[in-house]
Amino acid sequence: MRTSPRRRFSVRLGLADDVDALYEGVPDHLLRPLQQWVYEYANGAEGEIARIMCLRLRITVPEQTNAAWHLSQQKGTILLDAVDALLAFPLELDLRNDSTTVFALTMLLDNAGSAYRVADDGGGLELRVTPGVSEALRQTVTDAAAAPSAGSAADHLTAAWRAAYGLHPDPVGAYSEAIKAVECAAHAVIQPNHTRATLGTMLGELKGARHKFSTAIPAPAGDPITPVEAMMRALWEGQTSRHGACTATVPETLEAARAGIHLAATLVQWFVSGAVIRTP
Repeated sequence: MRTSPRRRFSVRLGLADDVDALYEGVPDHLLRPLQQWVYEYANGAEGEIARIMCLRLRITVPEQTNAAWHLSQQKGTILLDAVDALLAFPLELDLRNDSTTVFALTMLLDNAGSAYRVADDGGGLELRVTPGVSEALRQTVTDAAAAPSAGSAADHLTAAWRAAYGLHPDPVGAYSEAIKAVECAAHAVIQPNHTRATLGTMLGELKGARHKFSTAIPAPAGDPITPVEAMMRALWEGQTSRHGACTATVPETLEAARAGIHLAATLVQWFVSGAVIRTP
């Protein structure tokens, strides 16, 4: 059973304010523990992991210097990059991180009030969000993965989340992956015989054959597909970088990408749960 951390004694006595802010970057109280974690992890395999990480992060290791020690002495964003890269490395080799090592890092970040956490797959760092929000998306990914008709929806939704909430966000990539997730989940319901269906063609299908679909939520004026169509259209038309033109391409903002992911997660859940169906 998970409980909230005990409040400080001085706060309970009313002698100090209860400030529960999250720390971005690497605050002083987290620096040395995080450096120690990096050293212990990177020093494995006779230091080969550390040498690879230094090459990837373009960190020059002085002669006669232990690469793991030098990597662990980094600070700020570079230190976070090192942690993120170390977590991702085993997954690139189709391996898993040692659970004890990941747990130790999780405890460090959680108890230090870090704005970052270890991703659910243990393969990197991500921005910490409200637990209920991340748990809802995690459940949608699980449900989509268990539904053969949803194709790769779970993979795309996971990639979208990582791109939006990872250490170095990619809003354009995140939004694109969110749309792909919905396309995968909705394909079997809306356009099962269209091998190259997109969210755009599916919206066209809904517009031309509204009587063929229904949703679990009653809609006004006897048009049951209105709610899902509105959400799909908002996601589709909100992608500002989809096509090039003579005017400047406008990439999606991080705020738009994150909102798009949560909208996509709802749509995926609706389709895989049977809340949206094709009527006989």
